[in-house]
Amino acid sequence: MKCDHKKVLDLAKAGDWETSHALVQVHSDSLSCLIHGYLHRVEGDLGNASYWYGRGGSKLTTNPLPDEWARLYRKVEDEAS
Repeated sequence: MKCDHKKVLDLAKAGDWETSHALVQVHSDSLSCLIHGYLHRVEGDLGNASYWYGRGGSKLTTNPLPDEWARLYRKVEDEAS
């Protein structure tokens, strides 16, 4: 089953960290790992965030959280087109 990345990010933006985390943590594709890392940044767990960004093929970002949310959302849109 494929992750609904848009739903995960929408839930995160709405402040529903628990549900968004539950939905994404069972997936291991690159974008899911990046979103998982982002969620751990939101949580303040930078060690775990760094691990998940690495699994997604990236380094832990330091940009503001709203900017990172927007960057990931653009990736979701690019993936859909």
